[in-house]
Amino acid sequence: MKTLVVYASQTGFTKRYAEWIARRLQADLMDVHDAKKKKKSDFDSYDAIIYGGWVMAGKVTQSKWFLAKASAWKEKKLALFCVGASPKENPDVEQSLKNLLTDEQRKYIRSFYCQGGLDYDKMKAPSKFACKALVSMLNKKKDATQKEKTWRKCSPIPMIFRTRNTLSRSSNM
Repeated sequence: MKTLVVYASQTGFTKRYAEWIARRLQADLMDVHDAKKKKKSDFDSYDAIIYGGWVMAGKVTQSKWFLAKASAWKEKKLALFCVGASPKENPDVEQSLKNLLTDEQRKYIRSFYCQGGLDYDKMKAPSKFACKALVSMLNKKKDATQKEKTWRKCSPIPMIFRTRNTLSRSSNM
């Protein structure tokens, strides 16, 4: 099966997962910026297309590109994966996955989550600002929930959670 893995990555976590998936499936690998430059016909030869992006504020970066094309690719195997710093067991992860796709899209697109991490040094300014604002707000909160206490750890210290084993537990294409 000829497969393409397309990804968007800011700090490298999503790229690493995309590389692992591509290697495991013997797939072609492409950054979303390159994919956006391709003609529609460039995707015709693929039997499966997988898109991966990182999560910010419950949204998967650049996923609009993939989802806009997905309805024309219904005859292919399609999957969308997202990478974030939250543990997979966090209930917000399941809710975010549910919100990614419409009921119709869930009929032909599989989705899964991979835990990545935070690498403050590689973040772009808007992401750094959002992280700092969240931590500042949570540090001021006296009655923080356990989840909020966990997010207080969002800091300039890199937090790396990704492992290749995550793929074994989360992907069944």
